[in-house]
Amino acid sequence: MKPSLRGVFGPVITTFDARGELDLDAFGFNARAHLAAGLDGLVVAGSTGEAALLEESERLRLVEMARSVTSTNHWLIVGTGAESTKACVRRCREAAERGADAVLVVAPHYYSNAMSSPALQAHYERVADESPVPVLLYNIPKYMHFRLDGELVARLADHDNVIGMKDSSGDLAYLPNYLASQDAEFSVITGHGGTFHQALALGATGGILAVALFAAELALDVLRRYDAGDAAGSEEVQKRLTPSAMEIVGRMGIPAVKVAMERVGLRGGPVRLPLLAASAQDVHDVERLLREASLAGVA
Repeated sequence: MKPSLRGVFGPVITTFDARGELDLDAFGFNARAHLAAGLDGLVVAGSTGEAALLEESERLRLVEMARSVTSTNHWLIVGTGAESTKACVRRCREAAERGADAVLVVAPHYYSNAMSSPALQAHYERVADESPVPVLLYNIPKYMHFRLDGELVARLADHDNVIGMKDSSGDLAYLPNYLASQDAEFSVITGHGGTFHQALALGATGGILAVALFAAELALDVLRRYDAGDAAGSEEVQKRLTPSAMEIVGRMGIPAVKVAMERVGLRGGPVRLPLLAASAQDVHDVERLLREASLAGVA
């Protein structure tokens, strides 16, 4: 039986070699390390995983590698969002065939002006109807350029195959509109590491947090202390976590996340064009932030 959809999950990076090809050995190394550090599961082919830059065959190889190192006691969630409903359904089926426990589906957003609530509802309902594994909605206005409406989420939460959502907006004022749909069958997870404690206090059940890739101990401690009834302690740990989440993940992005991972003993490596490597200033800032959080040199 799967554990509940509560905890801290790692939206893993995609590792590339110097030629820009997949480095599956490095990917497997990181995946094992994340799980050994105590993360409750992995998310493959998400935003932090450079999903938009991956070929279809690469996505499948990553899922296969992740499944081979992820026990049945941990969640393996795969990003399957696509601009067409047909392509999204295909990705869901392919992920399921390779062992995904659930899929994370970002809304189509290229034709953003046409993505009305009826259009999005039709998309998600078709995906949920046809996906062999449960579906998580994915709200990330930074890339979508709109947000999922709370009323839409409420309607989709009634679908038997929609088990939750990831909200990466960091908008604590709007989060209660999603939490209103939360029950035993539908979980709301934050994707914003800078407000993890605050989201838990409002009722979120966990986080899919890029900052946890290089600061797993801190992210897990925020949740452990909160669950133990130590809200003040959880908030204090959050203060150590927030600068790295806001600066390394939020401002500098994937290239900086990869630098941070290398500095704590994991595999980072190059990003894929058109992304560029972290600047010298960003590398300096990453190292400073890790030191200030007492993370530098910690595997």
